[in-house]
Amino acid sequence: MSSNNYYDVTEWDTGNPYTDIGEVINSMIADIKSRQTDTNANEGGKPGAVIYIPPGDYHLLTQVVIDISYLKIMGSGHGFTSSSIRFNTPKSNWPNWHELWPGGSRILVDMSPEDGAAESAGAAFYIARSGDPRISSVEFADFCIDGLHFVDDNSGSNDPENSYLNGKTGIYIASAQDSFRISGMGLVYLEHGVTIYNADALAIHNNFIAECGNCIELRESGQASKITDNLIGAGYRGYSLYAENFGGLLITANNIFPRGKSSVHFSNVVRSSISSNRFHSFYPGMLIMEEGSSENLVSSNHFFREREPWAPMQAYNNGLDDLYGLLYISGDNNSIVANHISETIDTQYITPTGATPVIIRVVSGKGNTISNNPIVATTETSTVQEAADASACFSTQVNALLSTQGLEALTVTAVQIEPASQQNTVLDSGTDGQVVIDKTVNAFRATPTPGATAEGQR
Repeated sequence: MSSNNYYDVTEWDTGNPYTDIGEVINSMIADIKSRQTDTNANEGGKPGAVIYIPPGDYHLLTQVVIDISYLKIMGSGHGFTSSSIRFNTPKSNWPNWHELWPGGSRILVDMSPEDGAAESAGAAFYIARSGDPRISSVEFADFCIDGLHFVDDNSGSNDPENSYLNGKTGIYIASAQDSFRISGMGLVYLEHGVTIYNADALAIHNNFIAECGNCIELRESGQASKITDNLIGAGYRGYSLYAENFGGLLITANNIFPRGKSSVHFSNVVRSSISSNRFHSFYPGMLIMEEGSSENLVSSNHFFREREPWAPMQAYNNGLDDLYGLLYISGDNNSIVANHISETIDTQYITPTGATPVIIRVVSGKGNTISNNPIVATTETSTVQEAADASACFSTQVNALLSTQGLEALTVTAVQIEPASQQNTVLDSGTDGQVVIDKTVNAFRATPTPGATAEGQR
């Protein structure tokens, strides 16, 4: 028995999905609303529907507006491929490539929001509904949203495809919602990948969201949500993962790679967990917890900071110097426990010149615990670091990641507790000479130094 609640965009009688899939999906949503009108028919009545996008290239000129619950929009492949590598490779090389553009079930966002338009105007998918109950159980799965191109930033650099600006958003959820799911998606070359307001029981899982100005933004408020098992990497201007006024957020098993201005940024996020992630960055400020972010657990993560090795992007950074801290903490009663932190950078690239880089910096707040965080800080022995050409992005970055030979120890401040922060506990996260702390108002135990005689022993 066939279901009239299953739609295929290539088999609908309104619009052309290849020239404007937005018009087609909006027509399908209108059909669902016209058929599903009874809110209580035999203890049901509004089951929602599935909209299927087969593999193919579908241009989008009309914003998709979703205001019904229980809708799943799904494809058959996230189709991600690097647009950054393509645009930073000479066009003369393109004819020799196997493929140039993202694939799978791919939506090409052709909308161009006007200057001064609302931030939601450039969203491919816009979700909002007022009244009770909150809109619930909308799902996006297994297709690609491609912003196609970035635009010039008027800086005079004449480098538009590396600006990370175009006013486009993949998924924009404007109103409070419950139990949304975003999984198996590929989002690329959007100024904002996913922007969500007032999330509750949200799951963002197993997506590839990269080469976007900002990847995931949880705004206004939220609770009880998870961001797990994703591959994420924003541009130097924006956030890889940002959350504000949030409680009970779980961030686990993600691989967050460069070149976002931060890997994770919390603003007034409380009682949340960041665990078992791999973070890789080219800049300080990898983890920022500010505006009263408190009672959070940061544990069993791997942090790695190095200099940008790829020539086309070496001119860009996030504007922070090495005194800012790789981990920047401003809040109360956070636990930074059992993380492995690596920094490898040639001394000539440290800013300010001659500074001692800071790894963990607690700026304000009280009662924070920093314990058992091994810190490996090294510098390259060569005086000149060669810049790889644009066509060697993958090999250059892999070689940089695997380089552990020919390195010397780099002097760093492992932990710095600012005077405004007191009643903290720092254990086994740096030697006595690597930790800046007022021991009269904070508790401290140094990492034992091999060969040194422990106090009180002979």
